[in-house]
Amino acid sequence: MIDRDEFVGRFGGVFEHSPWIAERAFDNGRIAAPLRAGPVHDALCAEFRAARHDERLGVLRAHPDLAGKLAIAGELTEESKSEQAGAGLDRLSAEEHARFTELNTRYVDGFGFPFIIAVKGHDKDSILAAFETRIGNDAQTEFETACAQVEKIAGFRIASILPEA
Repeated sequence: MIDRDEFVGRFGGVFEHSPWIAERAFDNGRIAAPLRAGPVHDALCAEFRAARHDERLGVLRAHPDLAGKLAIAGELTEESKSEQAGAGLDRLSAEEHARFTELNTRYVDGFGFPFIIAVKGHDKDSILAAFETRIGNDAQTEFETACAQVEKIAGFRIASILPEA
């Protein structure tokens, strides 16, 4: 069996800058050998869902803007950099970047956290379409949608670390 420090070291970044989720999953006995992607994802998501609203909001706020300032400055986590590049967000035209920036600003002003989408399988056009649709959601719907997207991102990240269940 993996020890706590090793588990948190491997899975603490699965939920962006939120190692407390992996810590709680381990401490609450949700982790069992052999480690497999499905059960680890389920365990981490259970802790995320059980967290207080402000804790979950903190996880959402830990995510970078898509094609935003952190990306331009080269300050994304390796996972975020790879995910955004895979969707072509590192190759936007000036006009596309301006549109993303405008939507990012409106979204954060309206919801209090950045737009989050699991970009795997998307390209810049489908991400932009989702952005333009979701910006019209009410606050509760968008909070729930963003949380579901965070869990989906976590699933992709775990699957890159562990074999499937």
